[in-house]
Amino acid sequence: MPRLFAQLFQRKPVGELIKELDSGDRLHRRLGPFELMALGVGATIGVGLYVSTGEVAREFAGPSIMVSLLLAAVGCGFAALCYSELASMVPVAGSAYTYAYATLGELVAWIIGWDLILEYAIGSCYVANGWSNYFDSLLRNAFHLHLDPRLLSPPWDFDFATRSFVQKMVTLQDGTQALAWFNLPAVLITAIITAILVVGIKESAGFNAGMVLVNVAVVLTVIGVGSFYVNSDNWQPFLHKDTGMSGIALGAARIFIAYIGFDSISTHAEEARRPQRDLALGILGALVVCTVLFVGTAAVLTGMIPYQQISQSAPLASALQSKGLLFAGGLVTVGILAGMTTSLLVGNLSQARVLMAMARDGLLPTSFFAEVHPRFKTPWKSTILVGVIVALGGALAPLGFLADLVSIGTLFAFVIVSAAVWILRATDPDVPRPFRVPYAPFVSIMGVLVNGGLMFWLGRDNWIRLLAWLAVGLCIYFLYSRRHSLLGHRLREPQASLLREELPEPAMPD
Repeated sequence: MPRLFAQLFQRKPVGELIKELDSGDRLHRRLGPFELMALGVGATIGVGLYVSTGEVAREFAGPSIMVSLLLAAVGCGFAALCYSELASMVPVAGSAYTYAYATLGELVAWIIGWDLILEYAIGSCYVANGWSNYFDSLLRNAFHLHLDPRLLSPPWDFDFATRSFVQKMVTLQDGTQALAWFNLPAVLITAIITAILVVGIKESAGFNAGMVLVNVAVVLTVIGVGSFYVNSDNWQPFLHKDTGMSGIALGAARIFIAYIGFDSISTHAEEARRPQRDLALGILGALVVCTVLFVGTAAVLTGMIPYQQISQSAPLASALQSKGLLFAGGLVTVGILAGMTTSLLVGNLSQARVLMAMARDGLLPTSFFAEVHPRFKTPWKSTILVGVIVALGGALAPLGFLADLVSIGTLFAFVIVSAAVWILRATDPDVPRPFRVPYAPFVSIMGVLVNGGLMFWLGRDNWIRLLAWLAVGLCIYFLYSRRHSLLGHRLREPQASLLREELPEPAMPD
């Protein structure tokens, strides 16, 4: 039992992590601060901005969604500073998983790694599932092409009233009802993204940067045009009539899915050209850009029409069209497709890096998840596996009800990262820190309190789902990962050697 506890809480020394940078088959360092920032913005501006803002404003926060977004940004800001320090100290793949391994031990590192798998996998499936709806809308409105409805939806849906899965029926062009087959566009976009990711990080970053420019241009256009139709009377009353002040905190927890993405920059620390400088610029820059765009969009949205009338499925397009701006539908659809495409790309990209980091430590099969392609220098096997899982999830699973689970998983990771900076300052004070969190440990403590507090606003059901997912992960850890852990082998080897020395040598026959 003492040996078991020793392994569960054995930390991976920071010095060892740094030495690993110069050994083995590593990833190419090709990303500068602009590419890193674009990856963060691309992962962040997507379905959260284009869809979740309408739902949160109408159901929870009203015009005070602007404050909700700022409150969520504050929690992200504390975490971003902590991410920046840790990423500059330990510029290897793995993000919060690697930082937890260096500060809190193997068991907590596994829990965080398993949590990140949930965040990126479910998030990507959710995005791929929703991408097809807007793609179909673009085909119908711009090119007058109609896809078979049976190829646009999973074969079942989730009924929130009965908390059960039901068959998904769709209406065909002849007016008859039929059972949906699967979501074909979700499979196609995931296959394209997977191919781009396998080819190389530079090509992936270039594609992402182009999509980000389109996305940001659309958001700025919507804000600029919509600002001429803002009526300040729509901001009164500022608080939601049903939730009041509590709606601000509830809205911040619910809208947090909009900020998921900037932390993915730290998963690419091993591919940054100058990680000690570029990672902090990329992480903080992405957060600032996204916060400004989010708050500006929320102000225009709630100022154009009363929050009770905001559409939950297409809030920006509906608000602009209500003012006679008919071009808005197509414009926002292009922006949504660009945003969702980049979110899917960065989500799949980050997922493969986390799996690779866990495999390098022996917690997952090394020969599969840690293998780097000899030519493209990408973790190609894990990238393809992630693509297959996301394609299947996007095609077959109704994942909208798991959006809050993605948020609670991300908040959990932010809490661990914030605590890790505080712990490392005490346990490893002499390790070089190219970027240092100012006003530590105050920033670390606030990161734990703010993000931890937002977790509790997500409700019991999301906690149950999170705990169930973590329980599955613990089963895998104790059945496989603990036995194959490289640190665990090192811990057992001295004891095995000592046992061999104590055993008497066999007597030789006369």
